[in-house]
This record gives sequence, C-alpha cells and structure tokens, in this order.
Amino acid sequence: MRFISLLSIAGVTGLVLAAPGPSLSKRAGSFVWFGANEAGAEFGSGNIPGELGTDYIWPSTSTIQTLRDAGMNLFRIPFAMERLVPGTLTSSMDATYLASLKSTVNYVTSSGGYAVIDPHNFGRYYGNIITSTSDFAAFWTALASEFASNDKVIFDTNNEFHSQDQTLVLNLNQAAINAIRAAGAKSQYIFVEGNSWSGAWTWTTVNDNMKALTDPQDLIIYEMHQYLDSDGSGTSETCVSSTIGRERVVAATQWLKDNGKRAFLGEFAGGANPVCQSAVTGMLDYLQANSDVWVGASWWSAGPWWGNYMYSLELPSGVGYTYYMSLLRNYFPGSTGSGGTTTAAPTSTPTVATATKTTTTGSSTTGAAHYAQCGGKSWTGATTCASPYACQKQSDYYSQCL
Repeated sequence: MRFISLLSIAGVTGLVLAAPGPSLSKRAGSFVWFGANEAGAEFGSGNIPGELGTDYIWPSTSTIQTLRDAGMNLFRIPFAMERLVPGTLTSSMDATYLASLKSTVNYVTSSGGYAVIDPHNFGRYYGNIITSTSDFAAFWTALASEFASNDKVIFDTNNEFHSQDQTLVLNLNQAAINAIRAAGAKSQYIFVEGNSWSGAWTWTTVNDNMKALTDPQDLIIYEMHQYLDSDGSGTSETCVSSTIGRERVVAATQWLKDNGKRAFLGEFAGGANPVCQSAVTGMLDYLQANSDVWVGASWWSAGPWWGNYMYSLELPSGVGYTYYMSLLRNYFPGSTGSGGTTTAAPTSTPTVATATKTTTTGSSTTGAAHYAQCGGKSWTGATTCASPYACQKQSDYYSQCL
C-alpha cells in the first residue's frame, strides 16, 4: 500500500519447492498460506527513531493468537529499517528494537505459524532511494543471521519498491537473496517484491525483468500487492467494480504460468460495502482456482493503532474484521469452504465506534480520536485531533492522531 512510511524453476509442472517448509504440493484449489499484515512497528516515519508507545507500536499477540485460532497461518510483520539499523545500512542493529522484532516473530512461529519479516521501507532508507547493493546485502546478512535457524520465518526483501530504476530493483532483490543464503538461512522462503508498489495489475509491464532472479535453494516467491480502488493505492473504500479484483490479477497470473513462477498476494483489502465484497471474493476465488501459481494472500491490515481505519482487521471492532472475516476464513489453509461464493458474509456496513469528540475537565474539544486517521491524499474526514493529540503525517496518504 502507498501508505505507512507506510521461483527460479524450469517448468510449471515441476514447481515442488525444496524442503523444509510447507509443501507446495497440495490439494487442488487450496492455498499454502493465508493471513494478515500486523502493522505498527513501522508507524511514525516522521519521527525516527521515535518512542515506543508514542510513535510506533508492536502488534498485539492476543490478536495474533485469535487469528491463529481462527485458522490463519501467516503474519507479515512490517518494521522500519532505520529503527533496526540506525545511522547506516551497515550499522549494528539496535538491541531493543531487534529484541521486540524477534519476540513478535517467535510468538508467531512457536504457534506453528509463519512470520514474514518485512522491512517496510519502499526501497528507501531515511527517505533516500537505496542504491548500494553491497550495503543492502550487509543489512540482509545481519538480519538473516538472526533468524537462520527458524524454518518458519519468511524473508521479504523490501516493501513496495517504487519510482526507481528497474534494473536497480532487480539487483537489490538479487543482492538480498545472495546475502540471506550466505548468512546460513538455507531453508526459508524469500518473498521478492517489484517496482511500482509491487502491484499485480502492472507487473507484466513493469517487472518482467524480475523473472531473471535466481536462488540456489529454489525458494523464491514473488510478492505482489493489489488494491481495488481507482488508482490501486488502497486509499479509498470505493472499488472500481464488482469484478475489478479478478480483472487486476489475470495478466500477472499468466506471467507466473508462462515463466514457471509462484506468487503470494502480500497486501489486499476492500471497503465494507457489497461492491468491494464481490470484488474481493472474485479475486480470491480466481487466485485459489490458480493455486498452482498463487500460494496465498494476506489482508492489509491488523494492528493495534488503526482506530477507525477502513480496512482494519484488528479485534474486536475493526471494519475489516467485522465485515470480512466470515468471508476470508473460507480461504484459510485446510478450510472446508469452497471459496467466498458460499460465504454468508454481511450485506451492509457494520456499525463501528468512530469517536470524534473528547471531553476533558471543564471543556470539550472536537476532533478525531487518539490513533484515528486525520489526513492524507483523498481523505475527507476530520483533519484535527481531540486534545491533547496532534495530527502527525505518516506519509502522503496517511496522517494519524498521536
């Protein structure tokens, strides 16, 4: 999402990947992974390093456990590279931030789930495009070394490269793959992301050169993202049409088949309305019908600070959770559901508390509540915050009351 700043195998018929890890040989029409993003540790990009609990937050383990119990088996954990390695990409890792990352990852994997480690940096570091493949490799060498013994960790090279030289994006991904393997992480899958926000709908025209990536372990998965609003940015609850989800992944699916690759839909979501519900269902049904090349998907996004965010999967009242969970569970690995077309999902937008007024001693102040959105591209809601909170810009697409 343009937001919080915000398989080298010969043929389609031979796409059984190396063990250990989940077997990608599975029953027809089923995903290997299905889960959620767990945002928070990457928040507050305008204040680096910032303070835990003020500028950023780690995911709620209780939410993770509830989603695990429901049947999700993968959680993508975004974090800020600048907080993990402050100063330069070759700097030593911050011990406190690393410990929190490891604690979150270990919570997921100790339950049998898979944790996607996601440097949520858009191919940038302190706002500047990363151009040094050697520095990027040094970062990944250090990080992969910390998780080399955990087979249930998945490495995500970087979130949503965009507006960068296409050859550079290819070379940064290859540098990360080489560094991860050299660090001794031989058994883990690597999710590689492309340019143009890694969008599935532009993949064939922008990221065709990504088919040149190589991995001695043959454990590359291409991570694509897809939103269903007019510009594909995931900043509107309005979907283009009830069929736009399927339409936006057809070309990428053919690219995967033509090149003998496999992919994971790392971010997707839709607004809480019948048009988006149909569009999400159609997209997931299509991906599942093509599960020879699509291994799963993860919703954007859970996380404890989303407030009234239109896609929030955070318990208990996130709009995404209350509106979409009954639909999503039909796609969980091992689900007996046959896709979203049989799901008795809600047909109207649920009522969610969206407080816009806070009363303090002796006075009342109108404004968005703590953690609520207060600005960003195309935002039409409140732009001031209830006292004592201030509207802090996270990116061009999102500001939040903190």
